[in-house]
Amino acid sequence: MHINNEWEDYRIIATGDGEKLERWKDIVLLRPDPQVIWHAAKPLADVVSPSARYIRSVSGGGHWEFDKKLPDSWVVSWRNLRFNVRPMNFKHTGLFPEQAANWATMIDLIQNAGRPVNVLNLFAYTGGATVACLSAGASVCHVDAAKNMVEMAKENVALSGLEGKPVRYIVEDCRKFVKREIRRGNRYNAIVLDPPSFGRGANSEEWKLERDIYDFLTLCAEVLGDDPLFVLLNSYTTGLQPAVLDNLLRLTMPQNGNVTAYEVCLPTDEGTVLPCGASGLWTKGEKYE
Repeated sequence: MHINNEWEDYRIIATGDGEKLERWKDIVLLRPDPQVIWHAAKPLADVVSPSARYIRSVSGGGHWEFDKKLPDSWVVSWRNLRFNVRPMNFKHTGLFPEQAANWATMIDLIQNAGRPVNVLNLFAYTGGATVACLSAGASVCHVDAAKNMVEMAKENVALSGLEGKPVRYIVEDCRKFVKREIRRGNRYNAIVLDPPSFGRGANSEEWKLERDIYDFLTLCAEVLGDDPLFVLLNSYTTGLQPAVLDNLLRLTMPQNGNVTAYEVCLPTDEGTVLPCGASGLWTKGEKYE
């Protein structure tokens, strides 16, 4: 279990009945969470009145209901890094705060590598990992099929004062990009993967995690350089336990490394821990703990 306790601008106030009550700096949001299968002591909206609440639809999807007028976006900080957040489709905010545990790990690995590190960030979304790796001194290639997500990543890089750092933004299907990099002979020291359970690329390329991830990791192994540093695989797919990610990385990555797999969690003000997904970390040489 990996938890990062460095957040000051984010906290989970209360949980229960399939929802979590969160404070994002000065704004309180109430969002569904499938892991919260216990009952709340009292309705969460009575604990702290939320500014906005995401309501799920019985037919799928959902919508935001606003009790107060919110800015289009606002900024939260972690360490010296800054990120835009905003209510988005499918209950998202543009940031996964639990990933701070992995940001801290990647920063540590890059800063202690003692050499230049070139990171390939795949399914890179709004660039949390990109910002973290750039801040540690790495160069980053940021790849996502959604142009609007890549634009948000550029905003986050600029917010953190890192726009002058070596970063390349690619709007493309990740599989197509990796295949082309292999053909071109381009290689990377580290790879970050945050694949969705299901998705479609700009040209209707279909992605299903359980079906496609093994073959894709095999491709990714070909784009690793001769002296790789790490490969980080994240999953938010229900049912994919850390042991599954452990097996996937052991079977696809170079044999001269070690794998650590774990739940990624967030602490709550209630004294509980909320599981938020799973990660697998392959590192060359000794196991990273």
